[in-house]
Order: sequence, then structure tokens, then C-alpha cells
Amino acid sequence: MSKGKLSKEERALLDAVEAGEFESVLTESRKKELEAIASNTFKKDKRINIRISNRDLTAIQSRASEEGIPYQTFVSSIIHKYISGSLQDLTANKQMQPTQKTRD
Repeated sequence: MSKGKLSKEERALLDAVEAGEFESVLTESRKKELEAIASNTFKKDKRINIRISNRDLTAIQSRASEEGIPYQTFVSSIIHKYISGSLQDLTANKQMQPTQKTRD
């Protein structure tokens, strides 16, 4: 495991974990419960169809290619991030500034 950019406290904790100084208190029933929750989190069991402009689709495909993932996965990630609050519309927060033309 990489130890770069860790504080002294984090480094000490990581060293202790890697040395086996900690013992898990996770019960088998709690482990199964957490596995089920994780499995349901990543289950993709619904399909949607949307219509978007060719320009937007091309841009999405380009960005997905830059990320090295399929564009459908990229779109799904954008939607998930938005509804979970980790992706925000920056343009919605900007105040509209009136444009004024000045004469010389």
C-alpha cells in the first residue's frame, strides 16, 4: 500500500494495521448484511431511454473516452453523483450579472 502523503498519525495507524495489531470485530451476520447492501447499491436493474442532441452525445462520448470508460457508464455516474449531491450545477449558483454597454 502506498504511504505517500500521510500524516504521522495516519502512518502509525497504517503501520499498525499492516503489522496485524488490530483484530476485526465484524460479525458474520453484520458482514452478510453489509455485503447485501453493497450489492444492492451497485445493482443496475432499470433501463431508461432519453433523447439528446448529437452534439451532447458526441461530447459525452469524448469525455467518457478520456476517462477510459463506456459512455453509458459515464452517464450513469453523472446521474448518480448529481442525485447523491457530489455533483452540482455550477451555473445554477451563479448570479446573473446584467450586461451594460458603455459608449465612448
